[in-house]
This record gives sequence, C-alpha cells and structure tokens, in this order.
Amino acid sequence: MRIIGGKMRGTKLYTLEGYEVTRPTLDRVKESLFNIISVKIIDSMVLDLFSGSGAIGIEAISRGAQKAILCDESRKAIEIIKKNVEKTKCFDDVEIINKKHLKALRDFINEGIKFDIVYLDPPYRTDLAEESTEYIIENDLLNDDGIIIIETDNENKIKSGLEDKKVDIYSIRKYGRVSLIFLKRKG
Repeated sequence: MRIIGGKMRGTKLYTLEGYEVTRPTLDRVKESLFNIISVKIIDSMVLDLFSGSGAIGIEAISRGAQKAILCDESRKAIEIIKKNVEKTKCFDDVEIINKKHLKALRDFINEGIKFDIVYLDPPYRTDLAEESTEYIIENDLLNDDGIIIIETDNENKIKSGLEDKKVDIYSIRKYGRVSLIFLKRKG
C-alpha cells in the first residue's frame, strides 16, 4: 500500500498483517475516490473514522487537506497509524485517536469540531456505517457542504439502512465488489 498522489506520492505505508483487523482500500478505489473529491480536499477537515492503517487520512493530507483525524479503536491499528504518520512526517497535520467511534464523535461535539469530509470504512458486516452516519448528521458534525463517504461490499444493505436518515445519496461508484457511497445532508 502506498500514497498515490500529492506531495507524499509513492511513499509506501505499513499495513496490519492479515485481514482480521483491517482491510486496506485498494489503490484503484483510493485513486478514484480522490479524483472524485479532489476539489473538496484543499484546506479541508477530514475524519477517517475507522482508520485502519491511516492511509485515507494521510492521502488527504498529501493532497492538501488542512487536517485529518485518524480514529480507530484497535491498538494494533493505532500502532500502524503512528508508524505511517512518522514515515510521512505529517505529525502537524494529523491527530490520532484510539477510541470507539461513538465516543470519538461525542468528543468532537463537545470540542465543536466539524468536518468537510468523513470517510467511513467499518467492518463490512456491521451497522456501524449507518449508525455513524446518523450520529454525524443528527449532531451536526458536518460543515454546510460536507460529505460522508462509505466504503462497503453490500451497497443494498447500506442504501436500505440510510433510507430514513437525513441524508441524500448523490453518487455511488462500484469497483469490483467494493462500492463507494457518497452522501450529503438532506435539504
């Protein structure tokens, strides 16, 4: 796995061994993602909530994001994220948080932090993407033109789980068995 664009392009990143803890986003999915959101990246506030190796948030920094918060509840993932932040020397642009997703989101509310881009790539066979999306929207954690992106292998489950939420799906991109679902606040 590597950084595919921006000032850190080509830097190889560390990953966790095996897929029991994380599932790295494929380079072609990552490249498409960042092509789609390229105009939103510059000076943005990014949250990578189920961060794994930190690759999505670090890629955002490489491409001009102002700050990325990399959050994961796994201590092993946090160790890898720290190694990747050290390797890319983006200490000043990244905050690393070792907490469960809802605890982290509650803390952002208390700190008055809002995001331009939220990336959700939780374990696939859970309702964590839907739960996190609802919490983010209900607690006004997105800036006015902010977006949420969900990576999933079950597009229909996610779409069904978001039906009664206050979000609009404005794009879905499919890459093999992986889909990226792009959301914005309804209204």
